[in-house]
Amino acid sequence: MPELKVTQVKSGIGEKPAARKTLRALGLHKIGDQVKHADRPEIRGMANAVRHLVTVEEVN
Repeated sequence: MPELKVTQVKSGIGEKPAARKTLRALGLHKIGDQVKHADRPEIRGMANAVRHLVTVEEVN
């Protein structure tokens, strides 16, 4: 099953609380953190909600 590598590239400071909670739910805590998640619609939606703070790559 393909995976998504999500990397935090900008800080969540100054963002709305929902965006900060989404970063935490993805497992991201500080700039440069990377996590791998299964490529599922829920994860893509979360990454899309904070797309201005993260980069997403597909990993096989």
